[in-house]
Amino acid sequence: MDQNVIDEVLDRPLSRELLARDLTRLAYTALDGTPRSIPIGFTWNGSQLVLCTSTNAPKLPALRRNPAVALTIDTEVHPPKILLIRGTAELDVVDGIPDEYLRFNGTYEMTPEQRVEWEAGVRSLYDGMVRIVVTPTWAKLIDFETTLPSAVEELVRRRDERKVG
Repeated sequence: MDQNVIDEVLDRPLSRELLARDLTRLAYTALDGTPRSIPIGFTWNGSQLVLCTSTNAPKLPALRRNPAVALTIDTEVHPPKILLIRGTAELDVVDGIPDEYLRFNGTYEMTPEQRVEWEAGVRSLYDGMVRIVVTPTWAKLIDFETTLPSAVEELVRRRDERKVG
């Protein structure tokens, strides 16, 4: 997919709203060759999604072997709003807690006291983390009002052709 098309999709107001959420579903291929899809927090920095994980996470060897990933960010309302992204994961091992990780949970309901307790727990648990940085190579926004999944678009086209014929 052309970078200008990706940028246009990701710059739409609804895409920006979805990219401001905290949770995505990361799909990747595990070491045994089977697919995995996991919920994971993320931050959008304007050009990349940054996900953080522990240095001993089982997904890391799999991502080193096959860095191709897909991400889904969606809503829990009807009709759903869905942002689909594909890309390649780059792994960056860091000392301490990445700033992106501490910015997660921005839309979660947490009192200031809970936030302090959460951050203290995080700092006591991790002496380092891995930043999983995904640069989008493909993107599609589905809102079920102006955009549909490609299979549904095909069904609508066939239905409309039958009506004309």
